[in-house]
Amino acid sequence: MSEFRAMWRAQGGIPPLQLWLVRLCIACAALGGAAIFAAALTVTLSVALRTLGLGGIRGDFELVEITASLCASLFLPLCQLKRGHVLVDLFTNWLPLPSRYRLDGLWTALFALAWAYVSWRLFEGMLEIHDYGDKTMLLGFPIWVNYLIATFATGLAAVIALIGSVPMILRGTNPEMEQL
Repeated sequence: MSEFRAMWRAQGGIPPLQLWLVRLCIACAALGGAAIFAAALTVTLSVALRTLGLGGIRGDFELVEITASLCASLFLPLCQLKRGHVLVDLFTNWLPLPSRYRLDGLWTALFALAWAYVSWRLFEGMLEIHDYGDKTMLLGFPIWVNYLIATFATGLAAVIALIGSVPMILRGTNPEMEQL
């Protein structure tokens, strides 16, 4: 058992902020999973209808495009929470474990900055697309909605990365939230 779980149990449980963030990350990933599953069912139904000569579902390819962009951003926070990004530690395996954690913490903090930058640019793009009133061609779905969700999800990934990097840099230990 990790030192953090033991500490949290001694204090009466997982800190509320970490628990809230973990649940929010899981909810985002679940929403993304449900959306991609619904899109897959829609495309399957559309292909079956076309095969039977009944015509497909109008805008099915637009639905896949919308859903894919949503899912790409909705899975990011949980991936960041679980540190599921690719790590190349070929050149750092010789370092003592605390030094590796500190170096990983530095890279995670840079990830946080990158996610924050992406989130800011998505927000700016959302405002511009909203002003244009841009919509998909067949379904008439407002594109800015995808930008709103992507802005939230990448912002959440930035927060998760920042919170995860602090114990790694300061104490040279595993991030607390990874242990959940």
